[in-house]
Amino acid sequence: MITSYISHSECMLHDMGPWHPESPHRISSINQQLERSGLFQELMHYNARAVTEEQVYRVHPQAHVRSLELSQPDEGETLVQIDDDTLIGPKTMHAATLAAGAVVRGTEQILKNQADNVFCAVRPPGHHAERVESMGFCFLNNVAIGVEHARQNFGIKRVAIVDFDVHHGNGTVDIFKNDPDVLVCSSFQHPFYPWRFADSEWDNIINTPLNSGCNSLEFRKKVEDSWLPALQIHRPEMIFISAGFDAHKDDPMGEVNLTEEDFYWVTKLIMDVAGTYCNNRVVSVLEGGYDLSSLAHSAHKHIEALKGL
Repeated sequence: MITSYISHSECMLHDMGPWHPESPHRISSINQQLERSGLFQELMHYNARAVTEEQVYRVHPQAHVRSLELSQPDEGETLVQIDDDTLIGPKTMHAATLAAGAVVRGTEQILKNQADNVFCAVRPPGHHAERVESMGFCFLNNVAIGVEHARQNFGIKRVAIVDFDVHHGNGTVDIFKNDPDVLVCSSFQHPFYPWRFADSEWDNIINTPLNSGCNSLEFRKKVEDSWLPALQIHRPEMIFISAGFDAHKDDPMGEVNLTEEDFYWVTKLIMDVAGTYCNNRVVSVLEGGYDLSSLAHSAHKHIEALKGL
């Protein structure tokens, strides 16, 4: 498989403080692990381009985006808190437009047959960003912006979004919950943050709650039992992955006991579905993962699976 790796050094300019787990070091730790293993050299590398206003406004209303922009402090001023654990700084929205733009660029590469699949190593993450509310370290919903680009610019109709972050992808669910052409499969620790949409039921939303302490066998059985039938019925023309690695047993943000091999396994499962229904079209986007070592090793295994290794 030809895997495109899209990132940008300026995604690391967004900084919520030295104490904050959503750190600029998250991207550099992934890059360093890929370089050490030699896998970095086997990927096609591209810089993200900033998303356009038109692309963002397909998902988030202009007034909401403008309010985020107006919240940004000037250089040297105190960070502005937008929820209990999410802060906006002078470079936040610049980094957010690059993160979303990476997904748009990756979507175009797939649909123009320039790559088989894509991994977007970007931050800030996006899957908690609802249509009119930013939260949970997220400002713009990167995956949702990519999905709308595929649908409105390339005529893709049926899309699947698969989210294995330890936290429920509430933002993605909020945006697509009434859209039968978009299937959202989300596994997550429950009960747990963000405390919304996890118990709600829509035909196109496949919620897969995981108990605290959930191990590999339980995770794999639940994913196979809940995701596979829905994906087979939906027959997606393209798959997006919200790739959060904070369900790893060493990650401090959750209490699920997965290993990097589980992320390899679930990625292979998704790739098998993509091979059957959508000519391997997969765009994967970094979400959570806050222990730098387990994040780096999990992302490495994820990318190995994308490449078919």
